[in-house]
Amino acid sequence: MGVKILSVDDELDLEILLSQYFRRKIRKGEYEFFFAHNGVEALKVLLEHKDIDIILSDINMPEMDGLTLLTKVNELQNPALKCIMVSAYGDMGNIRSAMNNGAFDFATKPIDLEDLERTIEKARGQIEFIKMTEKEHSELMSLQSDLSVAGEIQKAILPNTFPPFPEIKDKVDVYAAMSPTMDVGGDFYDFFRIDDDRIGFVIADVSGKGVPAAIFMAVSRTLIRSTGIHGENTGECMQYVNELLCKESHDMMFVTVFYGIYHVNSGLIEYTNCGHNPPYLLLHNNKVEQLPYANNIIVGVSEGEKFTVDTVTLSPGDSIILYTDGVTEAENANHEEFSDERLEATIKSVPGAGSQEIIESILEDVNDFTNGMAQTDDITMLVLKRLK
Repeated sequence: MGVKILSVDDELDLEILLSQYFRRKIRKGEYEFFFAHNGVEALKVLLEHKDIDIILSDINMPEMDGLTLLTKVNELQNPALKCIMVSAYGDMGNIRSAMNNGAFDFATKPIDLEDLERTIEKARGQIEFIKMTEKEHSELMSLQSDLSVAGEIQKAILPNTFPPFPEIKDKVDVYAAMSPTMDVGGDFYDFFRIDDDRIGFVIADVSGKGVPAAIFMAVSRTLIRSTGIHGENTGECMQYVNELLCKESHDMMFVTVFYGIYHVNSGLIEYTNCGHNPPYLLLHNNKVEQLPYANNIIVGVSEGEKFTVDTVTLSPGDSIILYTDGVTEAENANHEEFSDERLEATIKSVPGAGSQEIIESILEDVNDFTNGMAQTDDITMLVLKRLK
C-alpha cells in the first residue's frame, strides 16, 4: 500500500530535496508527495485529497504556522493521519508544544533524510495498523447489524400473536416466550392447528449457540411443522424429522424436542419427548407433577430410530408447562443453578394462573435469582392450559 505524504514548508528547496531522495520509492508507488508552502495551502490540499496519510510540516511558516495547522488537523479526528513536525535545531519549546498537541514525531533542520525515512516508515506501520483495525471494526459492526436483523427475523417466524386461536380461546389458553442469549438463538417453540379438534405444540433446544444453532433451529421448526400439520402421530412425525435431520446435520448438531398434540374437546395430549426436559403439570387442585422422563433419543444423531408416543389428559383448569434448560440452569453469582426445585416452587406459587402469568412469574423468579448475572443460555417456555 502506497503512503501519501503532504510536505508543508515555505522553503522550496525541500520539495526538490524530497523528490530526489525518495525518487525510487516514488517510481515504485510506495510514496506519493504533495506540497504546500503554508498552513492555509495545506488545509486546501487536505480537502482535495482526503486520503493523505502523513503531514510533514515546518513549524515556522507565514500565514498559518505548523502548530496552528496541527490544531486544525486534530479537529479532523482522524487517528490514521500522522503529523511529523520540523523545526530548527534547539527549538525545543515549539517541538515540545507540538508533541504535547498530538504530533507523531519530529525532525530538526537540517533534515537527516535517512532518519526521516525511518520515521515515515514507523508512521506508515501505525497507519496500516489503525486502518486495519478500523476495517475490522466496520466489518464487526456490519456483522452485528446483520445478526440483529437475523434475530428480528427469527422472532418474527415464531408465533407471537396471543391468543393464537381466538376461535377457541374459551377452551384453551396458550402462551409462549423466548429470550435468546445472543442476537439469534437455538431454542424455539411453535403451535399450529391440525384440524378442528387438534393443536400441535412444540418446544425444542438445538445444540450450540449463535448462527449455526439458529439455522439448524429454523430447519428443525420447518420440518416439524410441515410434517405435524398433516396429522401423523407424534412418534411418526419425529421419526420422519429425525431421518431428514440426520442427513442434513453437520458438526454433530442435534436438537431435543417435546412435540405434543392437544385434543381440544377431551383434553388428551399425545406426546413424544426426544431427550427434552420433562414438562410440569399444574393441576386444577394446585398440585404440581412432572411428566416422566422418556427413553427416546435426541433428534438428528442416529438414523433408523423409533420414537414412542405417551399420553396425558388435562382436566379443566390443568396446565402443562414446557421449558428449556436455560430456565433451570440459569446461574447466580455463586454459580448456583435455578434448578428444577426452584422452578417447581415457582409453579406452586401461582395456583389457578393463566398461561402468560405462569411464564411471567417464572421469568421474574429467574431474574431475581440470577440478580443481574449475564444470561448464558436461551430461555424458552410454552404453557398450554385447558379452560373447559
